[in-house]
Amino acid sequence: MVLLAVALSALTVACSETEPIQTEAEAEPAAIGSQVTMPISTAVTTLIDPGDDPRDVLRADIPPDEVQQVTLRTVHHVQQQINNQGMRDFSPPSVTIPLTARGSIGGVDLTLGTVTSADPALSRQLKSLDGSHAGFDLSAAGAVTALRLSPKPSTPDAARSALEQAFCQAVYQSIAFPDEAVGEGAVWTVRQEVAGDVMLDQVTTATLTRRVDNLLTIALDITQTPKSTEWTLPNHAGSLDIVDYGMHGSGTITVDLSQPLPVAGSVTIAGTQSYRDRSSGVLLAQDLSTQVQWGE
Repeated sequence: MVLLAVALSALTVACSETEPIQTEAEAEPAAIGSQVTMPISTAVTTLIDPGDDPRDVLRADIPPDEVQQVTLRTVHHVQQQINNQGMRDFSPPSVTIPLTARGSIGGVDLTLGTVTSADPALSRQLKSLDGSHAGFDLSAAGAVTALRLSPKPSTPDAARSALEQAFCQAVYQSIAFPDEAVGEGAVWTVRQEVAGDVMLDQVTTATLTRRVDNLLTIALDITQTPKSTEWTLPNHAGSLDIVDYGMHGSGTITVDLSQPLPVAGSVTIAGTQSYRDRSSGVLLAQDLSTQVQWGE
């Protein structure tokens, strides 16, 4: 049961175990603190159907002085059962992050507003993030290649962790554009490795359902498949055999090519997973869902 006890404390979403590739002092006032940059795996885009005419290559065209106000909200539900015991809820609190975004060539710079949570205790800790900085490095096609986080030095660990989890969820439920010209009805896939204790092969199928000038409505369908037959637990605590893993997601986002971040949308990934401790035969079952919302 030791392995399962460790598993109970390891319930986190993708990229929480990703090692930072650099830690450096920002060229900002000392109150901002140090910047941690986490690499995001390469996204490979494949066009399935170019859609109807007229067609264009979709690329962001953000004015240099463009400032966007948008709110990111993440909700993560985790229910867990050991053998025939009752189901227990280990869901972390939802997090709401008001953002001021400024786009530039190759990236988006973000300033955080007053971050809140459904949990009052966490919400009090999140207040220390007000005015902190974050950002995404982007490829020409809009794929996120790195996540940059710069919480204030006074930020408690729980608030730092909640911030990281929220942005990691958003990164892996974003979308990259194909290199080819597309029109309404176009369909393409984005294949990406999702980092975590269980390495995943994620395939997102995107459909451009509507375009009005720079405003795009894109429907997303997401599947996740484990790349291994084991869940490696943190801190060299051993591993659990993957008995079953079924995760699927869907949703719609609205993108304005003249603004740095999605202007609206909601994407949810949900499913069930089960793991077995090889030595004891104990079965660990999980029911999970992750929702990312963009809006005012």
